[in-house]
Amino acid sequence: MGVTVKTPGATAGPASTFSEITTNAHCTSGLLSGGGINQAIGTGTSSNGNKINGTSPSPDGSTEYTGSTGVVGTDVTYWLGIGGSGGAVNADFSSTPYALCFTSNLINHTQVVMNKLAGPTTSGTVGLVTATCPANTRLLGGGARITPASVGSLKPIASFPTFNNSAHDYGQKAAADGETNPDSWTAVGWNGGGGNSNNTTYAYAICSGNNINISGTTVKVRFSEVSGPTSATSGQTATVGCGGNDGKLVSGGAAISGGSVTTTDFTGPGSAGDHLNGSYPSDSGGTPVTDGTTTAAYWTASTHTGGTSSPSTSSDVWALCADDGV
Repeated sequence: MGVTVKTPGATAGPASTFSEITTNAHCTSGLLSGGGINQAIGTGTSSNGNKINGTSPSPDGSTEYTGSTGVVGTDVTYWLGIGGSGGAVNADFSSTPYALCFTSNLINHTQVVMNKLAGPTTSGTVGLVTATCPANTRLLGGGARITPASVGSLKPIASFPTFNNSAHDYGQKAAADGETNPDSWTAVGWNGGGGNSNNTTYAYAICSGNNINISGTTVKVRFSEVSGPTSATSGQTATVGCGGNDGKLVSGGAAISGGSVTTTDFTGPGSAGDHLNGSYPSDSGGTPVTDGTTTAAYWTASTHTGGTSSPSTSSDVWALCADDGV
């Protein structure tokens, strides 16, 4: 198995409040196993206004899978990075998308499964939705999206691997460090400022294709949780990596949460303004990798508070590491 990270660099914006910009990374060779996004937010209180609105697959670099649920695409090669704004903007805002492009003699086809949830509509509540891979396939990665952009307080605050079983409360508890072969991906929407009847949260699972013998393939979860951010207008990062015997990094996930996400049902963070600013392949120090990197082994989550303090908040990060046995 080989994995190459592709990224076009940063796209500036949004330049206006309650809006979003969309950019994409393209696998010019190989298939998409996962992807990410990283944002530049500037400094000062206006930095609170930049947030991730989506990190998700696309068939062509612009079209989104937001219609019917279930299997929505096959052999996808584009990853979207969608940056949104709340009630403040500054000239430093930008979003950089990342696509993880893999080649495998065994997993030579993939499929995207989408599930969606109406909500969340109430301030300070989560909307959790899980997409599950078809039987006898392997989860490789996943993503999350919220709409509409005009609701500036709405954002996805979690995107992580999980299992569709009772031990993980059918996607409400995340996969823990060292677990193998998760079969589902959960997305969590967070409404920081009030209701909107059109709010929607989308979860995407990137799965191996049908009719592939996956018995020799193992996907291992690596997970880390750190405390914070807790102060107003502050950030935190968390980084985790694939071990020497885990295989290649194929994707990752991130969350800002109430903590203990692998042992209890997901809860929201300490403040309604908390959000994600990054979920991306990195080095061990959390620096994003560059275009064309073939040795990425770490994943970083970048989290941020809003304009108020956020007690008892945690930052969570997952790496998915795959060994296809060939």
